[in-house]
Amino acid sequence: MPLQYNDVYVDGHLVRSSDTLDETYAALAETGGVAWIELTEPDALDLDSLAARFDLHELAVEDAGSGHQRAKLERYGATLFVVVRPAVYVDDEETVSFGEIHVFVGPDFFVGINHIDEIDARHVSRGVTRLQSKPELMAAGPQAMLWALLDSVVDAYKPVIDGLENDIDEIEQQLFAGEPGVSRRIYELFGEVADFQKASRPLIGMLDGLLRGSEKYRVGTELERRLRDVQDHVIRIVERADTFRAVLQNALSLNATLVAQDQNEVTKRISAWAAILFAPTLIGAIYGMNFDVMPELHWAFGYPFALGLMVLIGVGLWGVFKGKRWL
Repeated sequence: MPLQYNDVYVDGHLVRSSDTLDETYAALAETGGVAWIELTEPDALDLDSLAARFDLHELAVEDAGSGHQRAKLERYGATLFVVVRPAVYVDDEETVSFGEIHVFVGPDFFVGINHIDEIDARHVSRGVTRLQSKPELMAAGPQAMLWALLDSVVDAYKPVIDGLENDIDEIEQQLFAGEPGVSRRIYELFGEVADFQKASRPLIGMLDGLLRGSEKYRVGTELERRLRDVQDHVIRIVERADTFRAVLQNALSLNATLVAQDQNEVTKRISAWAAILFAPTLIGAIYGMNFDVMPELHWAFGYPFALGLMVLIGVGLWGVFKGKRWL
């Protein structure tokens, strides 16, 4: 169980950093401060220890241990259980990767559990750094720590949105260039946008719930203002993601139309050449029949007449189809 952070703050200032959870529990009892604990993939013993010390609900603890949860906010008495899904755009692969952070927020503790270490850890570190430079805000307690995490996650959504937008721009160019494999790329992008919406859209309701309970749970005016700012950013990001989804749906429809047009053009060409080749085939078949009495069999110009008729009809049909742009 790697402990990323295991600190105790009093009045917004760091007073103790510990190596074990038991030391943090002792420091909390001694100082009456606030604990900021961040773990990566804790085992069952550590979860049981946290649950016993901070009176965490068994259902929330079970979710935190198993992972693979949707973004959500649930309240169990005086404790908030929050799941956020940070996202990172991977330039080399042109894909979006998602993390998963579970958070317990209580009167004197902030416990975060990272499930995707390489993605989740950077957001926690950014939140810690941001709050440590604002001790007056850190003094607001665990709610401020939750704001720092949400703000960090939402800020990181913007590069993801920009990356997706760039991919969609490339898709539009590939569509009209007729590049192979564009259908698969559109479908993959559609899935990435849908996953991003699942990660980001619930944050609007989560922040709305935090703001509606700000008075009851004594969230300060400054912190409320900052939560509202995060909500505004999320709304703008979700609106852009909604636009991307609509664009990709239109791209799928357009691609299907272009494929149908290409198939129609191929069908026209095949039909035209089949008609052109049918005329000489028909003439050759007629004169190739084994009858003794045929008007042209003993005519000196019969052979050149048949060949000329084949060429004349073929060229005539070619001209007709060319005029109709079938060839």
